[in-house]
Amino acid sequence: MLSIARDSETLIMAPLLLGLTWLALGLIAWPLHFWIHLTAFSIFMLTSLFFLIFFRDPERKIPPEGIVSPADGVVKFVEYRDNRVRIGIFMNIYDVHVNRAPISGKIEDIRHVFGSYIPAFKKDSERNERTYITMETSIGRVEVVQIAGALVRRIVRYVSEGDEVKKGQRIGMIRFGSRVDVILPSDRVKIIAEEGDRVKAGESVIALLRD
Repeated sequence: MLSIARDSETLIMAPLLLGLTWLALGLIAWPLHFWIHLTAFSIFMLTSLFFLIFFRDPERKIPPEGIVSPADGVVKFVEYRDNRVRIGIFMNIYDVHVNRAPISGKIEDIRHVFGSYIPAFKKDSERNERTYITMETSIGRVEVVQIAGALVRRIVRYVSEGDEVKKGQRIGMIRFGSRVDVILPSDRVKIIAEEGDRVKAGESVIALLRD
């Protein structure tokens, strides 16, 4: 059975109901302009199908060791700066857009920032609308940054400050094209993800803990 991301049911059902309404009106008015109603019905059905696929939320096998990717997508960069390492993951339109906790810990702070509308695959997109989720973990402070893309810019949160989360737990999603960065203490982890790697949220190990 296909699982759907939280708070996405309305987006899937709305075009479905509109399509059925157009079809019903076409049958009532038959044969007058029936092809127009049939075309509208087809468009709304395809839109509903697209949303159904886009908002899928499959279960994942969470590995017991290591730090996992917070997002599906492609690793765009691995950047070291000021004793921190930042891994940027670009989520394409066909990726699962539900984000997951990279490590177990406590949500210490959530901060939402409004910004510009640069395409998410560009490095400058870190100036876009974004949400910073700061976690206190066994390796210190870990930060997940959800960066909205240039289209429908809506970041949905599933967690609140003070929540205890498990590695791989769903923490939110970004709709329609986006990027997720994870920032880790560089002295506590060994990064194994490389630029160009395709990763899955909650399943792909991107870093190992140092002894």
